Amino acid sequence: MNGTCSTVFQLWQSPPTKRLIIRSFNVYYAGMHVIRSSRIYPNQCFHRSIQTETYNVVNGSYIPKTETKDENEVKEKDKPSKNLESVGAFQKLPMVMPSIDIFQSALKKAKRVSPTKGIANIAKRERNRGAKQLDTLMKELAVPLRTYLEEFPKKEYLHPYECSLIELTLGDGKYEEVLRKVDNLRKKVVSVGKEHASLCAKSTSKRDAEESLSVGMKKVEEVYIHQAKAVDDLLQIAKTLRAMPVVDLDKPTLCLVGAPNVGKSSLVRILSTGKPEICNYPFTTRGILMGHIVLNYQHFQVTDTPGLLKRSDDDRNNLEKLTLAVLSHLPTAVLFVHDLSGECGTSPSDQLAIYKEMKERYGNHLWLNVVSKCDLLKESPVIFSTESYDHDDIELERYRRLGPDGALLVSVKNDVGLIELKERVHEMLVSQMTRIKTKGDHGNTTLKTS
Repeated sequence: MNGTCSTVFQLWQSPPTKRLIIRSFNVYYAGMHVIRSSRIYPNQCFHRSIQTETYNVVNGSYIPKTETKDENEVKEKDKPSKNLESVGAFQKLPMVMPSIDIFQSALKKAKRVSPTKGIANIAKRERNRGAKQLDTLMKELAVPLRTYLEEFPKKEYLHPYECSLIELTLGDGKYEEVLRKVDNLRKKVVSVGKEHASLCAKSTSKRDAEESLSVGMKKVEEVYIHQAKAVDDLLQIAKTLRAMPVVDLDKPTLCLVGAPNVGKSSLVRILSTGKPEICNYPFTTRGILMGHIVLNYQHFQVTDTPGLLKRSDDDRNNLEKLTLAVLSHLPTAVLFVHDLSGECGTSPSDQLAIYKEMKERYGNHLWLNVVSKCDLLKESPVIFSTESYDHDDIELERYRRLGPDGALLVSVKNDVGLIELKERVHEMLVSQMTRIKTKGDHGNTTLKTS
């Protein structure tokens, strides 16, 4: 050959991946120097992607080409961003078996295990059986626990609303504490099971093997039963969370807010179709009212939140915090209910203070004010004995009579203002639907352009 180098091409098909690979070797005859490389060819030539790899020969050694830091950063940017968080994780929780059922099932399966066939020596056969039974018992206990730990989501991956439900329902740190105890139980069972299976496998006689098996079984049972309460606690957590009401983030939601006993539940029943669902929470004998609204063949959600009192967030109970969680984390339209009749137990001045605080904090929500029990309103406004009456407070004086500016006066008892209320609610929920769609389209556009 007269040239200083020649190129050798190789083309073959990789059986496992069915990919076509094209490699070339440039051979330089003026001194031994080989460069092995591969190239990606257009997809229209082959129906599969091309597998490529590059090697450089340095001092007779093949050195694979490594990616630089910049190339890695480019690849990281090309990765799709994390999916937007959504609710509904509680309905996907696994079915947790009672701790005693897990143990009895594991023990039953372990005792059915036979020694490996073909072992003629009695002592060897017995220690083989004992080691296998202990290993089976350990695995049948540990595998369900590991499955629970994998399928119960970590709080950082949950929607903020569901995180709030966990904290308000179970108490701060209870969810993580129970999962941690279940994991400790799993680790302890695995450790003790392996230890005694190893001791049984080292037995020198049939009697020693049988005794090691008996001791190992009792030890594993003792360890499991001692910490089995964690499994039963996890079972109760799963039942509690699975019963939580599910809110569809893509469906407009009407949230009724106000002081306790102002008539929110009555309005929910008027606005909702059918009987609203009552979801009782373990931290209270009261419940949160959930229902659905159908207006002009359009479906919406409605929720009656627990009443708010005039006090700081640090002094609020879990019921009030649940209301704040709904307003903070869910795309809701607000129907704020005022009761100026004096029957709810909260003074008009306190209701005005609550309303102004919520309006300031959640003013970005669509908002409709309603004065309930208007049939009980009198010409002279109600003044509580605990209030300091100030004639110069024009805003409070007007509020005592008619509520906030533009408030709608309704009476469920006398059927006053209900038709207009339904119309105003429908208009607000349609606007809320437009907001949700616009936000969703904006999010999709952002994902595509990023």
